Amino acid sequence: MPPRLRSALSAVLITLSCLLVPFGALAAWAAYALADTGRYVTAMAPLAADPDVREAVADTVGDGILRAVDQHLDVHPLRDSVRPFVHDAVRSFTQTQAFRLAWDTGNRVTHDAVLRALRDEDERAVTVDFAPVTAQVKRQLTLDHVPLAQRIPVEHTSVAVLPAGELVALRKGFHVLEVAGFWLPVAAVAFATTGIALAVRRRRAVAATALGTALGGALLVLALAVGRSLTLADLPADAPHPAVGAVYDALTGTLRTAAWVLLGLGLTVALTAWLTRYLRPKRPLVRLVRRRRGSAEPASAPAQARTRARV
Repeated sequence: MPPRLRSALSAVLITLSCLLVPFGALAAWAAYALADTGRYVTAMAPLAADPDVREAVADTVGDGILRAVDQHLDVHPLRDSVRPFVHDAVRSFTQTQAFRLAWDTGNRVTHDAVLRALRDEDERAVTVDFAPVTAQVKRQLTLDHVPLAQRIPVEHTSVAVLPAGELVALRKGFHVLEVAGFWLPVAAVAFATTGIALAVRRRRAVAATALGTALGGALLVLALAVGRSLTLADLPADAPHPAVGAVYDALTGTLRTAAWVLLGLGLTVALTAWLTRYLRPKRPLVRLVRRRRGSAEPASAPAQARTRARV
């Protein structure tokens, strides 16, 4: 293959590899981190101790209990006086080991339900039931002798996590992610390896691939930061922005780490390739002397032949 064709083909393959790096990392994260129940629960578990998340849970559950009380009991005059007790009880419950266990169990059950909905053909909406949390809060309020605590209704209120109308589109996207999560990283590695093997100057090809990988990691870090800002900007004004930000950071923690690894590894390999260009081992002095002697011997041969002829 002509050198120019090899160089052009190598450049195309390396460019494709660098373009696939951020998309491959994103797809692999979605397919193997978000879609794995164990990894998802592990990522979400520390949020049970996050103050912003606990405050958001206290507000959500407390408001739900008060709405249920209003619907079943005529306590409108006592609503304002009961509200602080309800919220304090829920806030106290979020600091217990029982809440952490309920948090992990709820995340596991919800994630399993979402995966079943995305992988099966069930068209029912995925919902979460807050009745167990309400029962725990009712028990705590009863122990604290809060008025009307025993009359708080414990209803199985279902909150939609995945609406039924969005399941078809989400299911198609999930199947695409499962396929892309495997093949995009494989294609990126294959293109990079083939491009370096075809390159006329392999050191330059290695450096270019490493710099492209580092650039892909940097773009991924930037995309995560922009995605976080857009996610928080799209929330309603009364939404718990700090809690949503904490959840976003927890879910994207693995992807963020992978992006920084790509950036650091790419820069390290590129710097190593650049330094080895100027640190080539020098030729031994003995080999240089032998070459000079070898070039001098043919020049002295005619003079020796003329001397012998005269004799």
